[in-house]
Amino acid sequence: MERSAKNRYQSMLDALCLIYTNKDLASKLNVTPRTIARWRLGENEPPAYVIPALQQTFNTRHLSEHEKEFTCIDLFAGIGGIRLGFESQGGECVFTSEWDQYCQKTYIENFGNNHPFIGDIVKYDAKKIPDHDVLLAGFPCQPFSIAGVSKKISLGRPHGFKDKTQGTLFFNVAQILANKKPAAFMLENVKNLRSHDKGRTLQIILDVLVNELGYNVQWRIIDAQHYVPQHRERIIIAGFREKTDFNFNELLLPVPKKKMKDILHPEDGSEYDLDGGRFINEKGKVHDKYVLSEKLWSYLQNYAEKHRIKGNGFGFGLIKPDDISRTLSARYYKDGSEILVFSGKNKRPRRLTPRECARLMGYPDSLAIPVSDTQAYKQFGNSVAVPVISAVAAHMRPHILEIKKCGFVKKNVRQKEIA
Repeated sequence: MERSAKNRYQSMLDALCLIYTNKDLASKLNVTPRTIARWRLGENEPPAYVIPALQQTFNTRHLSEHEKEFTCIDLFAGIGGIRLGFESQGGECVFTSEWDQYCQKTYIENFGNNHPFIGDIVKYDAKKIPDHDVLLAGFPCQPFSIAGVSKKISLGRPHGFKDKTQGTLFFNVAQILANKKPAAFMLENVKNLRSHDKGRTLQIILDVLVNELGYNVQWRIIDAQHYVPQHRERIIIAGFREKTDFNFNELLLPVPKKKMKDILHPEDGSEYDLDGGRFINEKGKVHDKYVLSEKLWSYLQNYAEKHRIKGNGFGFGLIKPDDISRTLSARYYKDGSEILVFSGKNKRPRRLTPRECARLMGYPDSLAIPVSDTQAYKQFGNSVAVPVISAVAAHMRPHILEIKKCGFVKKNVRQKEIA
């Protein structure tokens, strides 16, 4: 390692060790506390990937109350992955909406309930939402219909965002933006939003955000494998109320380094049991209940072979320690077929445990999992990859603060009274 890089690495490491214990930092970097100690003493030289990993950890600051720099609201919040990413960069959540009762349980268990927390945003008056600097939403993608819009234009009838998006959950996002006019927003959705309805859905969304609500908007598709060992592409839409120098293409993504061995239970007795024996036994081995039954394993193999003969690509995904996984989905609880852990030749594979799913999505081990395995699999399969959101938040942060500091007065957004 060159001297300048080594000095930079050592400075970050020393600074982080003032905030985190060796154990906490080791957990973030997927190494042992002893390894951290050896790096600090100069006994061992860290691998090349550690510097960007440390930089990411360094940017993800542990914030005390007085270090919170902007406020945000968390819509379609799930279990709080987007909130977690923005809180790491100075955000303070002042309002949450999530309708699923099991997600609510996980969310409140981990974040508490010290601000307005509602269920269905559809039934809530946008005007009652607290003022905030940033709107965050992992809104579900529902079908948009543009049928009849051209005809209405020709007849001189109303055709604004309320007409085009009424009946979709994006309408509620647009409604809040129109009423509260926050400095910025970040929306997250599946990659296929780009191609949904031959691109018309994304076109409507961008038209509403830019032309009707007056925001400066950019979007980008990011694969989570730059941060976690999972191929997971998602579209991120970032918008600012005022013109800034924000450029989404300038967000540099680290070279993918993480492998499945970084998130799997080591099963060698070295792992501290965070979950009281729920996922691993006293010897550190994953419980047998996560191993596929003979019947299910035979079914999956036969199903894969049938489609292989037909020339289709359908089948299960068998992963080993040095692999990255397919995309974790909300249906994982059914058979685990997209990500099965190889257990050895002629042995049945196993599912990931919910704790491994949490790690695969970039959640810290401090995250409590208070729901059943079935609900946990659904929650993590629907979640964002937290390090991706943290990186996006870090990239947006200076522009959010610029708008907030200058106290821009909203002039370019149409002053609409939204019912």
